[in-house]
Amino acid sequence: MKRFFLLVIIGILIQSCARVGSPIGGSKDTLAPKFLSSNIDTTRVNVPRDIKELRIDFDEYITLKDVSKNLIISPPIKNIKRILPSNIANKYLLIQWTDTLQANTTYNFNFGNSIADNSESNVLRYFNFAFSTGEKLDDLYISGEIKDALALKKQNTGDNKLVVGLYQVKDTINYKQKPYYITKVDDDGYYELNYLSPGKYRIIAYEDENENSIYDPGKEKVAFQKEAVEVSKSVSGLNLKLYPSKKVLKYAEVKEMPGGILMTFQGNPTDVKVLSLNDKIKDLKVTHRPKSDSVKIWFDAVKDNIGQTVTENLKFSYDTDQKKDTVSVFYKYNTKNAMDISSDNGGSQLPPKTDFKISSNYVINAINPEKWTLKADSLTTQEFTARISEANPYQIVISSNFIAGKKYQLTIPKETVSSYYTKNPQSKRFDFEADKIENYGSLTFNLQNAPASSYWLQLLDSSEKPVYQKYIKGSSVKFDILKPGEYIVRILVDNNENKYWDEADFQNEVFAEDSYIYYKVAIVRPLWDSIEDWDLKDTRVLDASKIINTTKKPNTESKADLKSLDPNTQNKSNGPLLK
Repeated sequence: MKRFFLLVIIGILIQSCARVGSPIGGSKDTLAPKFLSSNIDTTRVNVPRDIKELRIDFDEYITLKDVSKNLIISPPIKNIKRILPSNIANKYLLIQWTDTLQANTTYNFNFGNSIADNSESNVLRYFNFAFSTGEKLDDLYISGEIKDALALKKQNTGDNKLVVGLYQVKDTINYKQKPYYITKVDDDGYYELNYLSPGKYRIIAYEDENENSIYDPGKEKVAFQKEAVEVSKSVSGLNLKLYPSKKVLKYAEVKEMPGGILMTFQGNPTDVKVLSLNDKIKDLKVTHRPKSDSVKIWFDAVKDNIGQTVTENLKFSYDTDQKKDTVSVFYKYNTKNAMDISSDNGGSQLPPKTDFKISSNYVINAINPEKWTLKADSLTTQEFTARISEANPYQIVISSNFIAGKKYQLTIPKETVSSYYTKNPQSKRFDFEADKIENYGSLTFNLQNAPASSYWLQLLDSSEKPVYQKYIKGSSVKFDILKPGEYIVRILVDNNENKYWDEADFQNEVFAEDSYIYYKVAIVRPLWDSIEDWDLKDTRVLDASKIINTTKKPNTESKADLKSLDPNTQNKSNGPLLK
């Protein structure tokens, strides 16, 4: 009998254990959690101002994912004490705070994509909960789309940080505080600001990169409109374009570089004056292009015995755009940082009707081309001219009657290229071949509603890097010698004619300068004269997902993509543009 009872007990235990866990088979749970109730009355009006928490109940266990990044409360409640659940799933969420709520105000809690069920992680997308401390819920809204004016492809990174905010129009607006109303932009660029009270507001959209809900000038892209938004009724279709924002000018760092010291700034100073505060530096040269963030300080470290055996603390003062300061750097001379020259051609093929170019890592002060030799097919010495580029002091331009199909050798002996305090220590030979015209095509753009001011027309590859560009004015632009391939086409307008594309300045209500993107790719074929008609008022959008780009970057005047150089040349990826 004892044995019988023992078997019964074991059977019951086995049956009980078999019920633990999920059943085998059956349909997978694909439903998001459902809202059931809250601690606030269902009418959600006349909520006491001294209430200190919001509890929301759901029909199943939930977890909160990145709630600090997703949750947006409008208007902001500053002192949030606790948010649950944290590590353990619950059938409710709880938010507690210490602030006293404002009178006659509608509060909206937008949870973004933070609420998910615990079993299958089904997300309750963009869940909102609103209540009012007054007699009614404000029910006005503003909706629209946010588009990146310069982005050519949709970024599906799954980490969209775009937000749209409203500031109440007052005598003074503190943009260093969170907007009065704020909401996230979805992955398709659509936004809705809900539960708004009537009034006048300043609207702003920005990439909240550091997720502090506050716009950081110079670090985050921005979109805005100058006119206040009058919210007396709901507003639909308020669309904004996002642009890079103007950096606030400030000193960044100073460090050793080949030939001297590199001083960098955040922002783009127009003019920088630098003085040495060191007795050992007997002479120095300072180079800086307007709107460049880099200042280079050149000196003769060997002659002045600076940093030759020990690390020395060098001090400099700078004066730029009403900002002055003194900075220091620990300097040790690096014997590996000698002057060097290299081909700027980007390959062994020299495009037809172009000059051969070489660059140095030092500013070029003088050249001695009389000692250079240029030979065709290793036999015939050929005449040529050489000059330092007027636009780029790091570059030498060699012109000659280069004949298609011929191979050339340019020999530059040592100490025939000079910087301020040194010369090239090694001889160099450059081998290249003049390419044939039949390997290239041309492209002409006829513009309708062309800009009245000068502009850059850029041909970009599939990675959105400028490959060719022209700085020009007028309604017709022609590129004579282009590598075959598909190009994205962009126009950046120099509205103020300062040879620099200026970013958006929200604080001073200055829009970014105009930009346009051609709605289709431009195709260049060998020995083909392509002509494109482009109406800049055409609002069609480029479908960049179909681009198959096989172009290679031709010779450039610098390895940087957007540096301030000569705006008048064709075959380069650079220009006096944004950084």
